[in-house]
Amino acid sequence: MKLKEISFEQLENFALSTDEATFHQTKGWAKLKKYNGWDHYVIGLFDNDEIKAGALLLAKKVPIVKKYMFYSPRGFLIDYHDYNLLKTFTEEVKKFVKSKDGIFIKIDPYVMYKQRDIDGNLVVKGIDNSDTVINLKKLGYKHFGFNLMQDTLQPRWMHTITVKNKSIDDIMKDMDPKTRQILRKNERLGVKVREITKYELPIFKDIMQHTGERREFIDRPLSYYEHMWDSLHDDGILKILIAEIDFDEEINDTKKEIEALEASIRERREKYEDKTIPMNEKKYHSKQEFEKNEIKRLKKNIEKAYDMKEKYGKKPILGGILFLIYGKEVLSLYGGSKAELMSFQSAYTLHFAGVKYAIENGYDTYNFYGITGDFSPNNPLLGLYLFKKSFGGQVVELIGEFDLIISPFWYHTYKISYALYHKLKNIKR
Repeated sequence: MKLKEISFEQLENFALSTDEATFHQTKGWAKLKKYNGWDHYVIGLFDNDEIKAGALLLAKKVPIVKKYMFYSPRGFLIDYHDYNLLKTFTEEVKKFVKSKDGIFIKIDPYVMYKQRDIDGNLVVKGIDNSDTVINLKKLGYKHFGFNLMQDTLQPRWMHTITVKNKSIDDIMKDMDPKTRQILRKNERLGVKVREITKYELPIFKDIMQHTGERREFIDRPLSYYEHMWDSLHDDGILKILIAEIDFDEEINDTKKEIEALEASIRERREKYEDKTIPMNEKKYHSKQEFEKNEIKRLKKNIEKAYDMKEKYGKKPILGGILFLIYGKEVLSLYGGSKAELMSFQSAYTLHFAGVKYAIENGYDTYNFYGITGDFSPNNPLLGLYLFKKSFGGQVVELIGEFDLIISPFWYHTYKISYALYHKLKNIKR
């Protein structure tokens, strides 16, 4: 077998024939990382004319040691169960990276470790890919363990819904009743979802800025989202949806509901007063009282809508999500909402729009992406998982991060200098 540099077209054609394909191995992703100072190489392992394995390798010069660190985002495209194939590819990749003055290669394969259910429990006699970890360790890859929190480059724990061969009704049945209730309420209120254009990226940036301030993380600059758009949108990988509400529309629709209820009350009263038509006394008064209370509730909603319209404008933005769509899945990468309008819980409507898109366009999976593997009540990030769990689906645990060390001396030098760099950076901050 022989390792060669190949084109992105060759890599992507091979990737789409595997289960490990993600947007991380695309030409667009390499282009995006180029903005952040990463060079790239595209390689394939050939058996005669047939590709048996492939990878996108990102490379960045380490300032202090003047050599390169390599990263294969979401790992190699290879059968990790095939030890001999993995051994051959590893040996060839080591030679290739060494020739490029590389210190090590980091990988975080898109391979499930052990199958888990919706509650994060191991599935009895479920999928078990423990052998992939054993194979990698045997070949000298340094494993960073089975972390529970979000302390790896890419999430090791995710929550997904399998949508293949399912209808919207099937998905709705698996949802928590409260989630169905919120979705129906937002539909009644007129919460709408639409896709934005590049010129509207500042809208999404504003959403993420608000979310970052609320959750205490530093959001990326607008230029990052612009680079993402330029790198991924035209290939159909990137899609940004926002949720908004038209208060005038909500007010008009609510007024129509009130008119319908008032007509219902009048008609029922007329039938009741016409003694020739028998009517159950108890049911009559109960129904009349219920609909009168509904009118009171709807009138309060109108007052609230007028107040919010005055405060936030006729058609405010509620929230947004950036999706990356590739291979067999639709993945929710980033998202947020405006704190002052969180009562609309727009994240439910936005994710549901993503699920519907996945179903309608023939994808296998909707990926809510990162959660933690700590499902205990005292985990401060448990709410993130519980929100995603409310849509149904399952927890997915990946095998984790590995470093393949090319030069032990420079690797340890890099680790020491990296730790020192971040310590000085924190002191400066």
